[in-house]
Amino acid sequence: MIVLGVESSCDETGLAVYDSEAGLRAHVLHSQVEVHAEYGGVVPELASRDHIRFLLPLAENVIERAGIGLQQLDGIAYTAGPGLIGALMSGAAVARSLAWALDIPAVEVHHMEGHLLAPLLEADAPAFPFVALLVSGGHTLLAHVEGIGSYRIIGQSLDDAAGEAFDKTAKMMGLGYPGGPVLAKLAESGRQGVFEFPRPMTDRPGLDFSFSGLKTFALNTWMQNQQDTKDQDQLRADIARAFEDAVVETLLIKCRRALDQAGSDRLVVAGGVGANQRLRLRLHQAAKKHRFTVSFPRLEFCTDNGAMIAFAGCLRLQAGQHQPPDIDARARWPMDELQPLASPDA
Repeated sequence: MIVLGVESSCDETGLAVYDSEAGLRAHVLHSQVEVHAEYGGVVPELASRDHIRFLLPLAENVIERAGIGLQQLDGIAYTAGPGLIGALMSGAAVARSLAWALDIPAVEVHHMEGHLLAPLLEADAPAFPFVALLVSGGHTLLAHVEGIGSYRIIGQSLDDAAGEAFDKTAKMMGLGYPGGPVLAKLAESGRQGVFEFPRPMTDRPGLDFSFSGLKTFALNTWMQNQQDTKDQDQLRADIARAFEDAVVETLLIKCRRALDQAGSDRLVVAGGVGANQRLRLRLHQAAKKHRFTVSFPRLEFCTDNGAMIAFAGCLRLQAGQHQPPDIDARARWPMDELQPLASPDA
Protein backbone atom coordinates (compact mmCIF):
# COMPACT_ATOMS: atom_id res chain seq x y z
CA MET A 1 0.00 0.00 0.00
CA ILE A 2 1.31 3.44 -1.00
CA VAL A 3 0.12 6.34 1.15
CA LEU A 4 0.56 10.10 0.91
CA GLY A 5 0.90 11.75 4.33
CA VAL A 6 -0.01 15.39 5.01
CA GLU A 7 1.08 17.23 8.17
CA SER A 8 -0.11 20.82 8.79
CA SER A 9 -0.91 21.04 12.50
CA CYS A 10 1.14 24.16 13.27
CA ASP A 11 3.96 26.01 11.52
CA GLU A 12 5.49 23.33 9.29
CA THR A 13 4.07 21.84 6.11
CA GLY A 14 5.23 18.25 5.74
CA LEU A 15 4.35 15.70 3.07
CA ALA A 16 5.65 12.18 2.51
CA VAL A 17 5.02 9.02 0.54
CA TYR A 18 5.20 5.75 2.48
CA ASP A 19 5.14 2.32 0.85
CA SER A 20 4.21 -0.62 3.10
CA GLU A 21 6.60 -2.84 1.14
CA ALA A 22 9.45 -0.49 0.20
CA GLY A 23 9.31 1.82 3.22
CA LEU A 24 9.61 5.60 3.09
CA ARG A 25 9.90 6.68 -0.54
CA ALA A 26 10.19 10.46 -0.12
CA HIS A 27 9.44 13.31 2.26
CA VAL A 28 9.54 17.11 2.02
CA LEU A 29 9.18 19.83 4.63
CA HIS A 30 8.55 23.56 4.50
CA SER A 31 9.22 25.58 7.66
CA GLN A 32 7.41 28.83 8.46
CA VAL A 33 10.09 30.18 10.80
CA GLU A 34 10.69 33.28 8.67
CA VAL A 35 6.95 34.01 8.52
CA HIS A 36 6.54 34.10 12.29
CA ALA A 37 9.97 35.29 13.46
CA GLU A 38 9.13 39.00 13.53
CA TYR A 39 6.15 38.30 15.79
CA GLY A 40 8.09 36.18 18.27
CA GLY A 41 5.68 33.25 17.95
CA VAL A 42 3.23 31.47 15.67
CA VAL A 43 0.43 33.63 14.24
CA PRO A 44 -2.41 31.16 13.45
CA GLU A 45 -3.87 33.10 10.52
CA LEU A 46 -0.48 33.46 8.84
CA ALA A 47 0.23 29.77 9.44
CA SER A 48 -2.99 28.75 7.69
CA ARG A 49 -2.30 30.99 4.70
CA ASP A 50 1.23 29.67 4.32
CA HIS A 51 0.00 26.07 4.39
CA ILE A 52 -2.45 26.91 1.60
CA ARG A 53 0.38 28.35 -0.49
CA PHE A 54 2.66 25.32 -0.18
CA LEU A 55 0.50 22.21 0.22
CA LEU A 56 -0.17 21.51 -3.46
CA PRO A 57 3.35 22.39 -4.74
CA LEU A 58 4.86 20.18 -2.04
CA ALA A 59 2.44 17.36 -2.90
CA GLU A 60 3.56 17.49 -6.53
CA ASN A 61 7.19 17.62 -5.41
CA VAL A 62 7.02 14.63 -3.08
CA ILE A 63 5.11 12.51 -5.61
CA GLU A 64 7.82 13.23 -8.16
CA ARG A 65 10.59 12.44 -5.67
CA ALA A 66 8.89 9.17 -4.80
CA GLY A 67 9.02 8.18 -8.46
CA ILE A 68 5.32 7.42 -8.72
CA GLY A 69 2.20 8.90 -10.31
CA LEU A 70 -0.88 10.11 -8.48
CA GLN A 71 -2.83 7.10 -9.73
CA GLN A 72 -0.48 4.78 -7.83
CA LEU A 73 -1.58 6.16 -4.45
CA ASP A 74 -3.74 3.74 -2.47
CA GLY A 75 -4.70 6.16 0.29
CA ILE A 76 -4.10 9.53 1.91
CA ALA A 77 -3.42 10.23 5.58
CA TYR A 78 -3.62 13.67 7.15
CA THR A 79 -3.25 15.22 10.57
CA ALA A 80 -6.74 15.92 11.92
CA GLY A 81 -5.64 17.14 15.36
CA PRO A 82 -4.65 18.32 17.81
CA GLY A 83 -3.27 21.63 16.57
CA LEU A 84 -4.21 25.04 15.19
CA ILE A 85 -7.68 24.62 13.74
CA GLY A 86 -7.07 26.76 10.64
CA ALA A 87 -3.81 25.01 9.86
CA LEU A 88 -5.42 21.60 10.34
CA MET A 89 -8.36 22.53 8.09
CA SER A 90 -5.94 23.60 5.34
CA GLY A 91 -4.27 20.19 5.26
CA ALA A 92 -7.53 18.31 5.71
CA ALA A 93 -9.18 20.14 2.80
CA VAL A 94 -6.32 19.33 0.41
CA ALA A 95 -6.06 15.70 1.56
CA ARG A 96 -9.80 15.06 1.40
CA SER A 97 -10.21 16.76 -1.97
CA LEU A 98 -7.34 14.77 -3.47
CA ALA A 99 -8.69 11.50 -2.05
CA TRP A 100 -12.14 12.27 -3.48
CA ALA A 101 -10.70 13.13 -6.89
CA LEU A 102 -8.65 9.90 -6.99
CA ASP A 103 -11.48 7.81 -5.47
CA ILE A 104 -9.20 6.41 -2.75
CA PRO A 105 -9.73 6.26 1.03
CA ALA A 106 -8.45 8.92 3.41
CA VAL A 107 -7.76 8.50 7.11
CA GLU A 108 -7.42 10.94 9.99
CA VAL A 109 -4.21 10.73 12.01
CA HIS A 110 -3.67 11.97 15.54
CA HIS A 111 -0.64 14.26 15.58
CA MET A 112 0.76 12.77 18.79
CA GLU A 113 0.25 9.21 17.53
CA GLY A 114 2.35 10.20 14.53
CA HIS A 115 5.15 11.33 16.84
CA LEU A 116 4.81 8.23 19.02
CA LEU A 117 5.13 5.87 16.05
CA ALA A 118 7.99 7.78 14.33
CA PRO A 119 10.69 5.57 15.96
CA LEU A 120 9.05 2.56 14.27
CA LEU A 121 10.27 3.95 10.95
CA GLU A 122 13.82 3.02 11.95
CA ALA A 123 15.49 -0.30 11.16
CA ASP A 124 15.84 -1.12 14.88
CA ALA A 125 12.21 -0.34 15.68
CA PRO A 126 11.17 -1.13 19.27
CA ALA A 127 8.72 -3.95 19.94
CA PHE A 128 5.44 -3.57 21.83
CA PRO A 129 4.74 -3.01 24.66
CA PHE A 130 6.81 -0.01 25.77
CA VAL A 131 6.67 3.25 27.69
CA ALA A 132 6.63 6.38 25.52
CA LEU A 133 7.78 9.87 26.43
CA LEU A 134 6.23 12.39 24.03
CA VAL A 135 7.86 15.80 24.25
CA SER A 136 6.68 18.02 21.43
CA GLY A 137 6.20 21.79 21.53
CA GLY A 138 2.80 21.79 23.19
CA HIS A 139 2.74 18.37 24.86
CA THR A 140 4.72 16.47 27.45
CA LEU A 141 3.25 13.11 28.39
CA LEU A 142 4.10 9.57 29.35
CA ALA A 143 2.07 6.67 27.96
CA HIS A 144 2.06 2.91 28.37
CA VAL A 145 1.80 1.60 24.80
CA GLU A 146 0.37 -1.88 24.27
CA GLY A 147 -0.04 -1.57 20.49
CA ILE A 148 -1.13 0.75 17.69
CA GLY A 149 -3.88 2.92 19.13
CA SER A 150 -3.73 1.29 22.56
CA TYR A 151 -2.31 4.09 24.69
CA ARG A 152 -2.79 4.56 28.41
CA ILE A 153 -1.71 8.02 29.56
CA ILE A 154 0.16 7.68 32.87
CA GLY A 155 1.55 11.20 33.16
CA GLN A 156 1.21 14.58 31.44
CA SER A 157 2.02 18.28 31.78
CA LEU A 158 -0.32 20.22 34.05
CA ASP A 159 0.71 23.60 32.61
CA ASP A 160 3.58 24.47 30.24
CA ALA A 161 5.02 21.54 28.32
CA ALA A 162 8.79 21.16 28.18
CA GLY A 163 9.00 22.55 24.65
CA GLU A 164 6.86 25.56 25.58
CA ALA A 165 9.04 26.23 28.61
CA PHE A 166 12.16 26.12 26.42
CA ASP A 167 10.67 28.61 23.96
CA LYS A 168 9.28 30.97 26.60
CA THR A 169 12.50 30.99 28.63
CA ALA A 170 14.48 31.78 25.49
CA LYS A 171 12.09 34.60 24.59
CA MET A 172 12.42 36.12 28.08
CA MET A 173 16.18 36.34 27.58
CA GLY A 174 15.84 37.85 24.12
CA LEU A 175 16.98 34.82 22.14
CA GLY A 176 14.40 35.19 19.39
CA TYR A 177 12.10 32.66 17.71
CA PRO A 178 12.07 29.71 17.70
CA GLY A 179 13.91 29.96 20.99
CA GLY A 180 14.09 26.34 22.17
CA PRO A 181 16.85 25.16 19.79
CA VAL A 182 18.76 28.42 20.34
CA LEU A 183 18.62 27.98 24.11
CA ALA A 184 19.80 24.36 23.84
CA LYS A 185 22.71 25.45 21.65
CA LEU A 186 23.60 28.24 24.08
CA ALA A 187 23.56 25.77 26.98
CA GLU A 188 26.57 24.02 25.42
CA SER A 189 28.74 26.99 26.47
CA GLY A 190 27.08 27.33 29.87
CA ARG A 191 28.97 26.39 33.03
CA GLN A 192 27.47 23.57 35.03
CA GLY A 193 26.66 24.40 38.64
CA VAL A 194 26.77 28.21 38.39
CA PHE A 195 23.00 28.18 38.98
CA GLU A 196 20.97 25.37 40.50
CA PHE A 197 17.38 25.11 39.29
CA PRO A 198 14.66 22.97 40.92
CA ARG A 199 13.48 19.67 39.43
CA PRO A 200 9.71 20.29 39.50
CA MET A 201 7.36 17.63 40.91
CA THR A 202 10.11 15.05 41.38
CA ASP A 203 9.87 15.20 45.18
CA ARG A 204 6.37 13.71 45.22
CA PRO A 205 4.77 10.52 43.85
CA GLY A 206 3.27 10.50 40.39
CA LEU A 207 4.27 11.00 36.77
CA ASP A 208 2.76 14.39 35.91
CA PHE A 209 4.91 17.34 34.82
CA SER A 210 4.91 21.06 35.56
CA PHE A 211 7.41 23.38 33.87
CA SER A 212 5.69 26.75 34.36
CA GLY A 213 7.41 27.37 37.71
CA LEU A 214 10.79 26.45 36.21
CA LYS A 215 10.26 29.08 33.53
CA THR A 216 9.51 31.65 36.26
CA PHE A 217 12.60 30.57 38.20
CA ALA A 218 14.70 31.18 35.08
CA LEU A 219 13.15 34.64 34.62
CA ASN A 220 13.84 35.60 38.24
CA THR A 221 17.44 34.38 37.93
CA TRP A 222 17.89 36.44 34.77
CA MET A 223 16.40 39.60 36.33
CA GLN A 224 18.35 39.29 39.59
CA ASN A 225 21.74 38.85 37.92
CA GLN A 226 21.42 41.13 34.89
CA GLN A 227 22.58 44.32 36.61
CA ASP A 228 25.53 42.72 38.39
CA THR A 229 27.00 40.82 35.45
CA LYS A 230 29.06 42.48 32.72
CA ASP A 231 29.20 39.42 30.49
CA GLN A 232 25.52 39.12 29.53
CA ASP A 233 26.23 36.40 26.95
CA GLN A 234 27.86 34.15 29.55
CA LEU A 235 25.00 34.85 31.97
CA ARG A 236 22.50 33.72 29.34
CA ALA A 237 24.57 30.60 28.64
CA ASP A 238 24.83 29.71 32.36
CA ILE A 239 21.07 30.15 32.84
CA ALA A 240 20.40 28.13 29.68
CA ARG A 241 22.61 25.32 31.01
CA ALA A 242 20.91 25.31 34.42
CA PHE A 243 17.47 25.36 32.80
CA GLU A 244 18.28 22.56 30.35
CA ASP A 245 19.84 20.44 33.10
CA ALA A 246 16.69 20.82 35.20
CA VAL A 247 14.34 19.86 32.35
CA VAL A 248 16.46 16.89 31.28
CA GLU A 249 16.90 15.60 34.84
CA THR A 250 13.16 15.95 35.48
CA LEU A 251 12.30 13.99 32.33
CA LEU A 252 14.87 11.33 33.21
CA ILE A 253 13.51 10.87 36.74
CA LYS A 254 9.94 10.57 35.46
CA CYS A 255 10.92 8.12 32.71
CA ARG A 256 12.66 5.79 35.14
CA ARG A 257 9.68 6.03 37.47
CA ALA A 258 7.30 5.23 34.59
CA LEU A 259 9.33 2.20 33.52
CA ASP A 260 9.27 0.86 37.08
CA GLN A 261 5.54 1.47 37.39
CA ALA A 262 4.78 -0.22 34.06
CA GLY A 263 7.20 -3.09 34.68
CA SER A 264 8.83 -2.34 31.33
CA ASP A 265 12.42 -2.23 30.10
CA ARG A 266 11.67 -0.41 26.83
CA LEU A 267 11.45 3.38 26.49
CA VAL A 268 10.55 5.30 23.33
CA VAL A 269 11.16 9.06 23.12
CA ALA A 270 9.60 11.20 20.38
CA GLY A 271 8.70 14.81 19.63
CA GLY A 272 10.71 17.97 19.05
CA VAL A 273 12.45 18.00 22.44
CA GLY A 274 13.53 14.43 21.65
CA ALA A 275 16.15 16.04 19.40
CA ASN A 276 17.83 17.64 22.42
CA GLN A 277 21.35 16.22 22.56
CA ARG A 278 21.72 16.41 26.36
CA LEU A 279 18.46 14.52 26.81
CA ARG A 280 19.59 11.83 24.39
CA LEU A 281 22.96 11.49 26.09
CA ARG A 282 21.54 11.28 29.61
CA LEU A 283 18.89 8.74 28.63
CA HIS A 284 21.44 6.56 26.82
CA GLN A 285 23.67 6.69 29.90
CA ALA A 286 20.74 5.81 32.17
CA ALA A 287 19.67 2.97 29.87
CA LYS A 288 23.12 1.42 30.04
CA LYS A 289 23.33 1.81 33.81
CA HIS A 290 19.83 0.62 34.67
CA ARG A 291 19.47 -1.96 31.89
CA PHE A 292 16.63 -0.68 29.77
CA THR A 293 16.53 0.17 26.07
CA VAL A 294 15.75 3.62 24.71
CA SER A 295 14.70 4.40 21.13
CA PHE A 296 14.55 7.73 19.31
CA PRO A 297 13.49 8.66 15.79
CA ARG A 298 16.18 10.18 13.59
CA LEU A 299 16.58 13.92 14.22
CA GLU A 300 14.64 15.01 11.14
CA PHE A 301 11.62 13.03 12.34
CA CYS A 302 11.60 14.47 15.88
CA THR A 303 9.98 17.70 14.72
CA ASP A 304 6.71 17.78 12.78
CA ASN A 305 6.95 15.90 9.48
CA GLY A 306 4.86 14.13 6.88
CA ALA A 307 6.67 10.79 7.18
CA MET A 308 5.21 10.02 10.60
CA ILE A 309 1.70 10.83 9.34
CA ALA A 310 2.07 8.71 6.21
CA PHE A 311 3.37 5.78 8.29
CA ALA A 312 0.69 5.98 10.99
CA GLY A 313 -1.98 6.43 8.33
CA CYS A 314 -0.73 3.45 6.36
CA LEU A 315 -1.04 1.21 9.41
CA ARG A 316 -4.63 2.31 9.94
CA LEU A 317 -5.60 2.07 6.28
CA GLN A 318 -4.16 -1.45 6.13
CA ALA A 319 -6.37 -2.32 9.09
CA GLY A 320 -9.40 -1.13 7.11
CA GLN A 321 -9.87 2.17 8.93
CA HIS A 322 -10.93 5.31 7.06
CA GLN A 323 -13.55 8.02 7.45
CA PRO A 324 -16.40 9.40 5.31
CA PRO A 325 -15.44 12.22 2.88
CA ASP A 326 -15.95 15.04 5.38
CA ILE A 327 -13.39 17.76 6.07
CA ASP A 328 -12.91 17.32 9.81
CA ALA A 329 -10.32 18.71 12.22
CA ARG A 330 -10.02 19.01 15.99
CA ALA A 331 -7.95 21.53 17.90
CA ARG A 332 -8.14 19.19 20.90
CA TRP A 333 -8.21 15.42 20.60
CA PRO A 334 -7.44 13.19 23.62
CA MET A 335 -5.27 10.21 22.68
CA ASP A 336 -7.44 7.81 24.67
CA GLU A 337 -10.24 8.37 22.12
CA LEU A 338 -8.22 6.61 19.41
CA GLN A 339 -9.42 3.28 18.08
CA PRO A 340 -6.90 0.46 18.63
CA LEU A 341 -5.95 -1.79 15.75
CA ALA A 342 -7.03 -5.40 15.98
CA SER A 343 -3.46 -6.54 16.74
CA PRO A 344 -0.24 -4.85 17.89
CA ASP A 345 1.45 -6.53 14.94
CA ALA A 346 -1.00 -5.10 12.38
